[in-house]
Order: sequence, then structure tokens, then C-alpha cells
Amino acid sequence: MVVATSFDDAEACSAVLARATAWQADAPAVLRHHLRIPAVQIEQVCAIAAQDGYAPAARVDAPSADGLQPVVLQRVQLLDALHCSQERSRMAGLAQRHDGTADGWDALQPGPVTEQR
Repeated sequence: MVVATSFDDAEACSAVLARATAWQADAPAVLRHHLRIPAVQIEQVCAIAAQDGYAPAARVDAPSADGLQPVVLQRVQLLDALHCSQERSRMAGLAQRHDGTADGWDALQPGPVTEQR
């Protein structure tokens, strides 16, 4: 389940994580960065991100009105405000260098386990 999300460039990762009621700081999370990249740049962006352990999520959306293709890059990591901020900045720079944009990020962790009868 999504435990934290931010699509506001001005919002600090620490603020997002502080209000995240389901986030478990001591458990790994899937950190996902939502980018929009020109289709011709996607392969190169994914290859560069792979050097840091990121993989594209298995979804294909139609290009947005500005002609950019949505791409979601994800990796598993322990999530804290400092590392989240660093990764958000890294992804924004990667997108900009390839004529794209970083829209935001979210984090997923397993939901509560319910007992089945």
C-alpha cells in the first residue's frame, strides 16, 4: 500500500514522512519516482537509473499532453527524509538532463496483515 506520497516540489520529504501514519521507518519500502520523459530518451534514462538499483515499473501510459511519456522508476530501500530528499533531487536532475520532468514520488510498504479464518 502507498504509505507516503508527494507531488509538490516545495514540500520537504521530512514533512511528508512526518504525516505518513502507516509508514514504518525500520522496514524496507519501494520508493517510486514518477517522471515524464521524451520517448526517445526513456531507454537511456532507465539505463542510468539502473546503475543506482532502479528499475522501471511495469506499466505503460499514453504520452501526456506535452508529448512526454510517463515513466515510474522504483527500488527497494530503507526510507528516511535525508535519503528520500537526495533521491528526489537525483531523479529531478536525471529527468531534466533528458528533456523531461519529475512529477513526484511515493513509497509503498506492505499493508497490515489480517488473520484469515
